[in-house]
Amino acid sequence: MSLYASYLDEIETRKEQGLHPKPIDDGALTKEIIDQIKDADHPNRADSLQFFIYNTLPGTTSAAGEKAEFLKDIILGKSVVSEITPDFAFELLSHMKGGPSVRVLLDLLLGDDAAIAGQAAEVLKTQVFLYEADTDRLKAAHAAGNPVVKDLLESYANAEFFTKLPDVEDEIEVVTFIAAEGDISTDLLSPGNQAHSRADRELHGKCMIDEAAQKHIEELKLQHPGKRVMLIAEKGTMGVGSSRMSGVNNVALWTGKQASPYVPFVNIAPVVAGTNGISPIFLTTVGVTGGIGLDLKNWVKKVDADGKPILNNDGNPVLEQKYSVETGTVLKISTKTKKLYSEAGEELADLSDSFTPPKVEFMKAGGSYAIVFGKKLQTTAAEILGVEAPVVFAPAKEVSKEGEGLTAVEKIFNANAVGVAPGKTLHAGSDVRVKVNIVGSQDTTGPMTAQELEAMAATVLSPAVDGAYQSGCHTASVWDKKAEANIPKLMSFMNNFGLVTARDPKHVYHPLTDVIHKVLNDITVDDWAIIIGGDSHTRMSKGVAFGADSGTVALALATGEASMPIPESVKVTFKGEMADHMDFRDVVHATQAQMLAQHGDNVFQGRIIEVHIGTLLADQAFTFTDWTAEMKAKASICISNDDTLIESLELAKHRIQIMIDKGMEQESGMLAGLIAIADKRIAEIRSGEKPALKPDANATYFAEVVVDLDAIVEPMIADPDVNNADVSKRYTHDTIRPISYYAAEKKVDLGFVGSCMVHKGDIKIVAQMLKNLEEVNGKVEFKAPLVVAAPTYNIVDELKEEGDWDILQKYSGFEFDDFNLKTQARTEYENILYLERPGCNLCMGNQEKAAKGDTVLATSTRLFQGRVVADSETKKGESLLASTPVVVLSAILGRTPTLSEYKTAVKGINLTKFAPPQQTPLDSRSVHF
Repeated sequence: MSLYASYLDEIETRKEQGLHPKPIDDGALTKEIIDQIKDADHPNRADSLQFFIYNTLPGTTSAAGEKAEFLKDIILGKSVVSEITPDFAFELLSHMKGGPSVRVLLDLLLGDDAAIAGQAAEVLKTQVFLYEADTDRLKAAHAAGNPVVKDLLESYANAEFFTKLPDVEDEIEVVTFIAAEGDISTDLLSPGNQAHSRADRELHGKCMIDEAAQKHIEELKLQHPGKRVMLIAEKGTMGVGSSRMSGVNNVALWTGKQASPYVPFVNIAPVVAGTNGISPIFLTTVGVTGGIGLDLKNWVKKVDADGKPILNNDGNPVLEQKYSVETGTVLKISTKTKKLYSEAGEELADLSDSFTPPKVEFMKAGGSYAIVFGKKLQTTAAEILGVEAPVVFAPAKEVSKEGEGLTAVEKIFNANAVGVAPGKTLHAGSDVRVKVNIVGSQDTTGPMTAQELEAMAATVLSPAVDGAYQSGCHTASVWDKKAEANIPKLMSFMNNFGLVTARDPKHVYHPLTDVIHKVLNDITVDDWAIIIGGDSHTRMSKGVAFGADSGTVALALATGEASMPIPESVKVTFKGEMADHMDFRDVVHATQAQMLAQHGDNVFQGRIIEVHIGTLLADQAFTFTDWTAEMKAKASICISNDDTLIESLELAKHRIQIMIDKGMEQESGMLAGLIAIADKRIAEIRSGEKPALKPDANATYFAEVVVDLDAIVEPMIADPDVNNADVSKRYTHDTIRPISYYAAEKKVDLGFVGSCMVHKGDIKIVAQMLKNLEEVNGKVEFKAPLVVAAPTYNIVDELKEEGDWDILQKYSGFEFDDFNLKTQARTEYENILYLERPGCNLCMGNQEKAAKGDTVLATSTRLFQGRVVADSETKKGESLLASTPVVVLSAILGRTPTLSEYKTAVKGINLTKFAPPQQTPLDSRSVHF
């Protein structure tokens, strides 16, 4: 069967699902389509023309290569297609973004036909995705005296590709649609359990919210022609949790504008809003599409005569509505006054933060990529011409405060800033380009990252990046047909691009499913590094890491840079002494609870948490930084003691060497290079030349939080509070409760020890608790299932060497087998211990899930509705979060324990201990070292 015949079969299958033909990225299929177009009598010629013009993906796909070459032949008269004139061929090339299309346009520009060269130049003047190989051709032609090239370079130097674009509308009319009340997780917009379809934009779009919501949005568009539908998180924050480019893509698909008439299902410019604004990483993703994110502030705290918030019976501030945004409300956004108005013209809210000069540029250009590449192209053209580029783009915001010291994040940004005048010191509020040292791509967003790289015509990893890794952890637990179709293709693409990959396309080393954050934490070998990762939990214990959408990851991979404002910081310090029976996870929970008690509002939201936690090694400190995603922080930085940092770097070197020994090294020698960076950093610390990163004593913070360890007297649980009368209080991470609150009566249906929040010590705690309870009771019986998934294979190997795996095997009713992988997700659980393959497992929610309506107690970070457990018809699913010992004991008891039961179960077990860094580091290391 021909590829075209197979494609027609696929079209029929998609019709049954209510889908259009899938966009074409395969060059061989495109070649068949072109041959059919050339045959004037071919029965499929008309359809082939439609597929060629309207359904072939641009960028660096192999299909784009075939399309560009055929359009070149049409322009040169080598092929004649009545429906595609040379002028139309040029128009089609102008919508193909880069890669083969730019190469073809440069061929035409530098050809012998002056008229064609002139047309090619006019099209090239609109293009920004040019790489060094492209600009080198222009440089050589300019040196040879080509006048058309000189004119083109002058256009680039003047940034006409941007200045000649239409300005953003003065007024944008929107009609509201409340997507949900309370915080909206990106799981609502792009569910994790539909991750397999993210690269198929039309198919994935069908999973946004639900069918009723989609229908309502379509009705609003019909009722309000010319207005844009604005998706709202009422009484909450939009886009918490993951960054999810797919979430923004889905919103844009239903409410945005088509980016190009010749590229299907790629929409831009969505308008999203929240009572409490937009989550920082999600807002970055909105900028990728040139969208608008609004902080509505339509509900405010009710205050008494003294200006103090009035609290309800639960101790929460009472909110009163400032103005209504109920579904169907028409509002006006003025981009000139930067205000939100009612339909009648009443001023409702200030939108200055939504329309800063850089954000308006993203809107005008149709997304942030065009600005990033445009600035680079303007600079390159000016250098070739030997002129100074005029100031066209909004200058980088540079905030310098004389006499004020630097926080840790300010120091990192200053060290990595690009394009800042020498000697210039930047403080929070500055907007700056920075070098990115480490980049991570994860496997359920990776297919979109690959698409983004193709769309921006990138073919190789930027040499400015020190380390880059493609994970396989989110698809680790079930190797089903969806994973088999998507993951090998992704690994091959990324490996060829220059990343170290979890799976080897050449099948030399054994596939690894280690959790991405753990690997990135190991390959980050400099506390001054900037890390970008395609997951909200990209939070490292060394350097400063930012979770990002798949597009920002692609941009970092392609350019080695990112652009972002320097955030404000909140300083977190500790006092007191940690009780022997407490686990460090309880310190993490206490930080959230005590912060809210001290400040009332979440002062962490959108800011850097600078946590002074220097006596914990990288693995244990990561537990804190990982949780900061749920605190709605922009990122977190661990301030480490010199000796502790050196230990962490030595451990990182050891693990990187294991990766090399397994055969994971790239041809570039990337992993060996990381070891060399670690050695250099260790030498700097030991010599005193450059000690471990610390803020200046006179640094300024937005707020400070002091965590009292003495106040942490019993284990705590982060509760989704699914039945709270105030819907906006459900599924947040702000409800932290002691175990005594549950009075040993909270039934637990399933326990889960796993995800990026655990490390080797946690799995050892499971083993030691089983030994303890076996000694007391003779055996251990589980009254609820317990799923255990180590985050990395190294941990499993070490547990086997140290004897802990034996006791786990003894009580396991299931143990993962890499040579006999699960091909279907588990739907029912027995009351046994499950030893699952290293990876995300239940935390991701895209493969394994608990039974509907279950109460799950987990070490995970996710308590969003439907993520780990969905609702049943009779009961809401609950995902409660706690420390490893609490989870293990609860699975054994089938309920939450009493404090007495808990203390007995952990007696003699060396839990993760912590002492504030101002104290002498602990002499007695815990099991985690």
